[in-house]
Amino acid sequence: MKDKIHPQYHPDCKVYYRGEHVMTVGATVPEMSVEIWSGSHPFFTGKSSFVDTAGRVEKFQKKFAGNYFKGKKKK
Repeated sequence: MKDKIHPQYHPDCKVYYRGEHVMTVGATVPEMSVEIWSGSHPFFTGKSSFVDTAGRVEKFQKKFAGNYFKGKKKK
């Protein structure tokens, strides 16, 4: 490896989920905050959970509510 071109490696990077320390990994930053991790993801936990932080579902429901599809004919 060339000297002085690689980022500093932190072998004890602390990972936080909702303000709680959940694991320690190696990374190029001393600590990181994540929105989803394996302990909260439905694929790993077997529990379904709904995450909509940007209001996308409400925006979709508002856009396609009412008579949106009734006026369109299939060809």
